[in-house]
Amino acid sequence: MTTFYVTTPIYYVNDKPHIGHAYTTIACDILSRYHKLKGHDVYFLTGTDEHGQKVEKAAKESSLDTKDFVNKMSENFKNLISFLGCDIDDFIRTTEIRHIEAAQHLWNKLNDNKQIYLSNYEGWYSVRDEAFYSESELIKKDNSFFTDSGSPVEWLKEESYFFKLSLWEEKLLDFYEKYPESIQPKTRYNEVISFIKSGLKDLSISRTTFKWGIPVPNNSNHVMYVWIDALCNYLTSIGYPDVYDSKFVKYWPATHIVGKDILRFHAIYWPAFLMAADIEPPKKIFAHGWWTNEGQKISKSIGNVIDPYDIINKYGLDQIRFFLFREVPFGNDGDFSKNAIANRINADLSNNYGNLVQRICLFAVKNCNSLVDVSKKYTDSDNELLKFCEFNFSNYSNYMESQQIDKALKSIFEILSKTNSYVDEQAPWELKKTNANRMNDVLFITLNIIKFTSLMLLPIIPKSANKALDILNINLNERNFSFMNIKNQNKFQILNPKPIFPRIDK
Repeated sequence: MTTFYVTTPIYYVNDKPHIGHAYTTIACDILSRYHKLKGHDVYFLTGTDEHGQKVEKAAKESSLDTKDFVNKMSENFKNLISFLGCDIDDFIRTTEIRHIEAAQHLWNKLNDNKQIYLSNYEGWYSVRDEAFYSESELIKKDNSFFTDSGSPVEWLKEESYFFKLSLWEEKLLDFYEKYPESIQPKTRYNEVISFIKSGLKDLSISRTTFKWGIPVPNNSNHVMYVWIDALCNYLTSIGYPDVYDSKFVKYWPATHIVGKDILRFHAIYWPAFLMAADIEPPKKIFAHGWWTNEGQKISKSIGNVIDPYDIINKYGLDQIRFFLFREVPFGNDGDFSKNAIANRINADLSNNYGNLVQRICLFAVKNCNSLVDVSKKYTDSDNELLKFCEFNFSNYSNYMESQQIDKALKSIFEILSKTNSYVDEQAPWELKKTNANRMNDVLFITLNIIKFTSLMLLPIIPKSANKALDILNINLNERNFSFMNIKNQNKFQILNPKPIFPRIDK
């Protein structure tokens, strides 16, 4: 059986969840549900990253013991998963014993393979990003240096273990030349290749100035650099360090969905660590963009951070899931605007999809005693619509396989728009007076297309798409892509429909 292992980045617990966390998690949930509909064996991982100087600092500011602080903050992220309707297989925390053992084993493996050495680190470090920077990457303001994102950096000088990242420059370039699809979108691939070609320096992978981290094996004065600890979570969840564990053998390598700000860690440091530890690199790394709020950069200082609970309680879970992935190409930056949400929900969900379900099913209930029989007599117009549906389903599948969720959604709504036009042209309300058999054929074809598009929408708006399938009285075991052929369909016994998407009053 085909397997699919998808991960969010594990979320840093120095603050409460925001819309960015929801966006990444929903993206993984969409891909997970899509692969399940194809009959694939899916493993979906998320969790929390709980070590590092930034967390230690946040705990002190909240006047909590660090362990109590991370327990409280991790629970916030765990609760968000169920609120978002995401169906995960594991929620990992980096403070768990299983993870500490896995990260220390990875360290020892790298050490045994002579990939680590002890020296002194001197350079610029951002506590906020948990990242090291060369001066050429920084912006100078008033005799201080900052990253592109505005994070301040400080000059560090301390004893440190180093990973021999410089040895992996050519091997990374060779790997990405062989597997160019392993970093998406293409613009992110180009960024990574450019960064590698600019020259890789050995990477500091331990700290001595704080203690909240995983101790370095055989040297308790050092804790692991938070990124070598955090990235190892993707292995921990599937049984590492036992590389013969059935889950590890079955699911690795993974598809990682991350924000563009942490692409370097996932596309350069992580595959280098893995190859140096004799482990296959990730199957794919997809880096998505950032959201602005009503045209403004989202910032705590401005006070425009979007709380996922607030926005979903206002508009609805499926409505927000839909908006996030219909509004902008997945991978690009997007703007979160109330006007755009209302326009998108009203035009696509209420008018196009919801209205088609409502008017056809209500017509069938009132005029056919809820029963629409199988039709095997198709006109040229019918065959043209069915062929268009089949063609767009093929496009949809290709787009979902390449994480182009927005294009997959566009394929669905092209079918729905064409079907609405078909219904208007065929006018079953007129056929009722003149040709009852033809009326049945039109309804049968339209109900099948509602079924097919609802199946295609299941990964994105599962609750609402299931409501539509409930109205069609579709068995639960038929709610997958193996039931996308009209030749294998049964008659419909329609239930009385209720509106699925109320319009939003702007």
